[in-house]
Amino acid sequence: MVIERLEDRNLADIRPLLSPRALKTRLPVSEEVADTVLRARQAIRDAIHGRDRRRLLVIAGPCSIHDPAAALDYAGRLAAAARPWADELIVVMRTYFEKPRTTVGWKGLVNDPHLDGSCDVPAGLELARQLLLEINGLGLPCATEVLDPFTPQFLADLLAWASIGARTIESQTHRQLASGLSMPVGFKNGTSGGLDAARNAIVAARHRHSFLGITVDGASAVVNTKGNPDRHLVLRGGESGPNYSAEDVQRAAALLAGEDLARPVLVDCSHGNSGKDHRRQAGVCREVLKQVRAGSPALLGLMIESNLEPGAQSWKPGAELRYGVSITDACLGFEETADLLAEIAEAVKVS
Repeated sequence: MVIERLEDRNLADIRPLLSPRALKTRLPVSEEVADTVLRARQAIRDAIHGRDRRRLLVIAGPCSIHDPAAALDYAGRLAAAARPWADELIVVMRTYFEKPRTTVGWKGLVNDPHLDGSCDVPAGLELARQLLLEINGLGLPCATEVLDPFTPQFLADLLAWASIGARTIESQTHRQLASGLSMPVGFKNGTSGGLDAARNAIVAARHRHSFLGITVDGASAVVNTKGNPDRHLVLRGGESGPNYSAEDVQRAAALLAGEDLARPVLVDCSHGNSGKDHRRQAGVCREVLKQVRAGSPALLGLMIESNLEPGAQSWKPGAELRYGVSITDACLGFEETADLLAEIAEAVKVS
């Protein structure tokens, strides 16, 4: 008689993973890097809570990082382009290592660093941490989307800002996780374009939570959080259309009026707001800058999907890829991005 297995019926294998402490010991944080992270976190907090009502937060960088060498090349250029605008802008680089998929596809550098379906997660975590150390070492702070609830134990000490994405905004797991993160967190509106789920997530993340997680030594644990006061909304458009107009921003700010957030709205120039056409990001940005010049009090900043070269390319295991071109969402090229940084800074000067 064949007896069906009670558990692990659909598992191929379970592979041990090094502990967060082991990876951090191998790739430690220098005082210089820690200073970059902490200064950027505080600058973003000051902007969110109105202690800094002038500077805009600009989060720019690749939709996803698949080539660490190209990402570091981009980081060097972004750091140089941001330097003249330190009094007007808080520039943070998108360093997105995990990608949520609607069905299937490449899940990001942490999950599949070799781009071949081998899913060498230990190598992916090490690559991601090394790259974050190098980018922060340039004086350029980093941002990412938090997807897997275990990943922050390996990487979060190197992040100035994190986001909860449109596909996970209704997830209780991610709301609880955000409540314990040490950096400011942006919550994107859902893929439909509605704001209620994001508003609920922002409220939930302010409160204490208890949930299952891991310790720095990799042991299973119950995590108890204090709640995160440093939260804001990211308007990214959706199935219902774009949501970056002055009316949209005012509506979003009114929805968050009870959350003690002086500047609660950041506009994503990509995704639903650009109709997923990278060539329209600059137009979205310029429309938002009209609000900046008019003195809109609720605007925290802008997000731009940008890479060394414009557009996107298809990926499949073993394919030869063009340098500096996204393999997920299409991005602006760097030259146009640098020009936009200057335009954003000039708008801040006259606001």
